[in-house]
Amino acid sequence: MTASLDPIRALLADDMRAVDAVIRRRLASDVVLISQVAEYIINAGGKRLRPVVLLLSAGACGYRGPHHYELAAVVEFIHTATLLHDDVVDESELRRGRQTANAVFGNAASVLVGDFLYSRAFQMMVGVGSMRVMEVLADATNTIAEGEVLQLLNVHNVDVTEQSYLEVIRRKTAKLFEASCRLAAILADAPPEIEAGLAAYGMHLGTAFQVIDDVLDYSGDLSATGKNLGDDLNEGKPTLPLIHAMRHGTPEQAAIVREAIQSGGRDGFEAVLRVIQETDALRVAREHAAREADLARAALNALGDSKYKQSLLDLATFAVERSY
Repeated sequence: MTASLDPIRALLADDMRAVDAVIRRRLASDVVLISQVAEYIINAGGKRLRPVVLLLSAGACGYRGPHHYELAAVVEFIHTATLLHDDVVDESELRRGRQTANAVFGNAASVLVGDFLYSRAFQMMVGVGSMRVMEVLADATNTIAEGEVLQLLNVHNVDVTEQSYLEVIRRKTAKLFEASCRLAAILADAPPEIEAGLAAYGMHLGTAFQVIDDVLDYSGDLSATGKNLGDDLNEGKPTLPLIHAMRHGTPEQAAIVREAIQSGGRDGFEAVLRVIQETDALRVAREHAAREADLARAALNALGDSKYKQSLLDLATFAVERSY
């Protein structure tokens, strides 16, 4: 399989059009600025991965009810709200190849519209009428917030371990993937082993995606990733490639990376990139992501064969092999 989402997008084309219709309807507000900022960020592109995994999981479970489109929009709204808040916290100016919402509309508007998206998501999930759905999404949203705070505490911290790095990923990124898959199983009234397997799949898939995102920060192409190389280093974030380089490089190499993390900015990027290459840190990080993808695929063993299950398996491959 080539690293492309095109076959999965083709399978879900009708479903994603239905989700987009829900998103547009639910974004409606008589407060003009809310509509402007929300439309701007929703229209910015992106892979819509959380709705994709929810729809694929629902298909793999044989769900035929009315609620998966609404919940797919809910998880996209929650994700979009985190992006709005993230970009303010990180003072980011570029996402998906264009200016961030905070760069265009200002920090205050971005934070407040993020709050609107969170609250609209909770209005929508109440409409599904399932206490379990509300429990899963409430827990996931709280866990994501904890992950954001943990990441903030790790900024400029050169003593972050691989374990604490992964804890941030599991909370901040993987939790919403996990919740998306679990929600599909709940809607389909799937047996506990199927629900648990899909949740594990989502957690490992989300972890693999984030690790590769962190790899692409040192090896990606702006035209493909839509973000500048070195953004993580600029913000003082100790990601897995940097952690490996500090732990396995020479004292001189480790000192270069430590100084760059502590000071932030882009001045040390070229020197850090050389250390990353010399310590083979990107290969090590990619291997970690590949192990997560293997665990994700194995978690689907209890699912019956279907085109939706195959797409979930293919998505785990894409997570590791992608260039964007």
